[in-house]
Amino acid sequence: MAHMAITVGFDLDMTLIDSRPGIRACYQALAERTGTYIDADLAVTRLGPPLAEELINWFPAEEIPAVADLYREMYPTIAITATSALPGAREAIEAVREAGGRAIVVTAKYEPNAKLHLAHLGIEPDAVIGDLWAEQKAEALREHDAGVYVGDHVGDVRGARTAGSLSVAVATGPCPAEELRAAGADVVLTGLTEFPGWFSDYRPARA
Repeated sequence: MAHMAITVGFDLDMTLIDSRPGIRACYQALAERTGTYIDADLAVTRLGPPLAEELINWFPAEEIPAVADLYREMYPTIAITATSALPGAREAIEAVREAGGRAIVVTAKYEPNAKLHLAHLGIEPDAVIGDLWAEQKAEALREHDAGVYVGDHVGDVRGARTAGSLSVAVATGPCPAEELRAAGADVVLTGLTEFPGWFSDYRPARA
């Protein structure tokens, strides 16, 4: 029986990569540059939403666009080398490829910086689409006909559901498994190390 090739979308921060050390360092450098207090340790406990949603906690609304630009400009030299791949990240992408599928990354992160992370870690998805959060992610998932979307945040679950994709959640980010289930995730894994096994069972069932 011929299996239809499937496209699987993956979120980036806290799904494929542990960007907390790099982002923490970048927030600390931003605080130093701007003379504004930022609790970097707190900020990295709530990764997922767009940068502006974190910056509004520390800066006046009218300063956000300029501060966001400064953060993104500083990011490559501070955050990329400090960031590691999460366990199972490469194997998850490989599992999709070995099945003849496509693996794409759909993230709220600024796209050029998302690409720098993946290149530095030697992770090569078929496409990287940045600057999309929660329901907005459905645009890219539909465009690439992604049947599955894997993420760590309730926003990722909402994106998958909006696109009509199967929502696979990993409890490696700020949202615990119960919260991901309550948000409507179809499948909840403890992390990407469980993804290849799940995916190999899912494909025949899907066919």
